[in-house]
Amino acid sequence: MTTAIWNGATIAESDKTIVVEGNHYFPPGSVREEFLQASSTTSRCPWKGTARYYSLVVDGKTNEDAAWYYPEPSTAAANIKDHVAFWNGVDVR
Repeated sequence: MTTAIWNGATIAESDKTIVVEGNHYFPPGSVREEFLQASSTTSRCPWKGTARYYSLVVDGKTNEDAAWYYPEPSTAAANIKDHVAFWNGVDVR
């Protein structure tokens, strides 16, 4: 089981993550949406497409743009559509 933890809270947990470039992408149903806050930030990957971001909010603390996902990935990355990955202090193990 792979988990993503930040500020003492389990943000996501799944035994079906997909690892791409060293990052675990969690299936949509495995992420606790109550900790996600939509962000206007985007970034572009040459082969995956445009990523959208979430900030994490746990116990009044915010981790800006700590999660990302691809709502409309390229064909090459279709298997991670809407899966969520984490960084910026989120402990994924």
